[in-house]
Amino acid sequence: MNNQKKILIIDDEEDIQKLLKIRLEQEGFIVITASDGEKGVKFAELEMPDLILLDIMMPIVDGYSCLKEIRRIQKIKDTHVLMMSGKEEEKVRDLFAFQKISGYLEKPFELDNLIAKIKEILKI
Repeated sequence: MNNQKKILIIDDEEDIQKLLKIRLEQEGFIVITASDGEKGVKFAELEMPDLILLDIMMPIVDGYSCLKEIRRIQKIKDTHVLMMSGKEEEKVRDLFAFQKISGYLEKPFELDNLIAKIKEILKI
């Protein structure tokens, strides 16, 4: 049985997607990427990841709307979500209680801090 944890990255910045994917795969995670919130919700429902790294500022469907939709879908509603953004930290704090996010990282962030936060959330 495969015990690898699956992470879905939802971020519109291709460079960030690639960088995170490479680093997380080096750490032994299975990584899926989506370039916007609409695709992200679809991939989350299809792939059922253990953790979603979710950017806030995205075109089409932003991170807030994406999170709201994820929380409505029964089979993924309890998935860990780590929000990421360079802005709007105050709004994000409210989501900890209302939408049950597992954490927040302000961009730019150190990759080692991200890995540590992911391992803490997933209890690795």
